[in-house]
Amino acid sequence: MEKQTPDNSRRDFIKTGLFAAGSFFIVPRHVLGKGFKAPSDKLNLASIGAGGKGFGDISNAWNNGAENVVALCDVDTNQAARAIKKFPNAKVFSDFRVMFEQMKGDIDAVTISTPDHVHGIAAMTAMQAGKHVYVQKPLTHNIYETRQLTEAARKYKLVTQMGNQGASNPGQQQMIEWFNKGLIGTVDTVYVWTNRPVWPQGIPVPTGKPELPPSMSKENWDLFIGPADYVDYHPLYHPFKWRGWWNFGTGALGDMGCHLIDPPFRVLELGYPTEVECSVGQVFTKDWQPEFIPEGCPPSSHVQLKFPASKKNKKEIKMIWSDGGIRPFHPDLIPADESIGEEGSANGVMMIGSKGIMTCGTYGLVPKVYLNKGGKLEMPKDYKTKNKNETLPEYGHQTSWVEAIKDGFGNSKHKALTSSFDYSGPLTETVLMGNLAIRSYGLRTAAGNGFKYDGRKKLLWDGTNMKITNFDDANQFVNRNYREGWKLI
Repeated sequence: MEKQTPDNSRRDFIKTGLFAAGSFFIVPRHVLGKGFKAPSDKLNLASIGAGGKGFGDISNAWNNGAENVVALCDVDTNQAARAIKKFPNAKVFSDFRVMFEQMKGDIDAVTISTPDHVHGIAAMTAMQAGKHVYVQKPLTHNIYETRQLTEAARKYKLVTQMGNQGASNPGQQQMIEWFNKGLIGTVDTVYVWTNRPVWPQGIPVPTGKPELPPSMSKENWDLFIGPADYVDYHPLYHPFKWRGWWNFGTGALGDMGCHLIDPPFRVLELGYPTEVECSVGQVFTKDWQPEFIPEGCPPSSHVQLKFPASKKNKKEIKMIWSDGGIRPFHPDLIPADESIGEEGSANGVMMIGSKGIMTCGTYGLVPKVYLNKGGKLEMPKDYKTKNKNETLPEYGHQTSWVEAIKDGFGNSKHKALTSSFDYSGPLTETVLMGNLAIRSYGLRTAAGNGFKYDGRKKLLWDGTNMKITNFDDANQFVNRNYREGWKLI
């Protein structure tokens, strides 16, 4: 039996307070009147990473006051300024570990919207304290962390959601319906592409030691580094530009993969890939000698993942990812003057089937089917009136998570979530498999007057055991080394 703590007893109280011995203090809804929310119905929310996307995540979960925001945690008060102003009664922290120590019994659930390298440790700390978590995409910085969070959600019986909000877009449900009707037949090839990076990437490692911004102390910069290898502050790391450095980010694939790979992964019900292969763009500042920057993500990449046949798709699938503005060519079936993917073709998905092609843009928007026999299907024009979450920000992705917490682990609203860790864990592992190949591509050893690149080959993956079976050096990227004082327990 789970040991009763102030945390889990408070969570139980949310579900059973009206019937517990202490229910004398709870005012039933019918007494308060229609539309009035009893205090016991509100969750106490906290945010780790309250600026940028974090502001949107905690605001959407708060849902115009339907819940309480009791704590905000951010290492940069300038980035968190909007949240601090919007939630003046929330306690403000710079270290989430201190926040949990001081408010352990006062927080029910947490949104986590930090740079990628902190996702895993922040989420695990919250989950081990009994808190439900909403974690921005990608779920974690590496495959091992993702697996650990997926298993922890089950172990601690917590309601979870990853922040790939397109998962709740009704366009994805429409794509599932089209595929289930057999409209495009059996799929053998999937193309996924993005115009990212739209931040500096493939550039030399920053030098110099600029002054910290006034909104950050040395101690706060150390908190920003968290589990990563220590480097001095530089504006090419913070804010936002951390995405292009492996120490903190996961590049274009980590940024957009959970949005764009999500539709085919969901529609085709894919599992772990079995192999991965890649090539990356090079930058030359000298004749015949490409820049070698293993600390940074490349300016562009081209990745192929192979999946076995699934229950829904009885054929092996090749998924071809490209970024850096490189996209697939226009299929003959799609008219030459029409965009592929989203409008302008900058980002998109194409599933090539035996009977037709299914496409969509980022977040599963503008889904379409082009039939081999002629004709095109698009999203029904009345879909907005049929979707109860259409009026909510991001299709109710955050509010659905909150309502599922109140419904309870394993209950219907929890099972209906579109990106709980049972689903988003394997999805994220698939995305990060591409990065494992990209990083392996740059591994080199001296050979004569040049170098030998042993990782530039097809890598075979044992998904169950999280291991490359034909190039052991690649397995260093399954996990990471944690800085002293930081550990994924």
